[in-house]
Amino acid sequence: MAKLKTHSASKKRFRVTASGKIKMGHAFRRHRLISKTKRAKTDNRATAFASDADAPTIKKLIPYK
Repeated sequence: MAKLKTHSASKKRFRVTASGKIKMGHAFRRHRLISKTKRAKTDNRATAFASDADAPTIKKLIPYK
């Protein structure tokens, strides 16, 4: 079977953990932070995991990671 191309944007945004979960950063952390609550900014620091419904789609985009 031929090699598959990795989706360039996805390889920069997602990592696969040893257990197979998809690890990613939170959105809404780049700009306009004054209007966001302190709690929202603090919660967005933590690592996020993709939902179980989205995980198979993301894994197809990054086949060799």
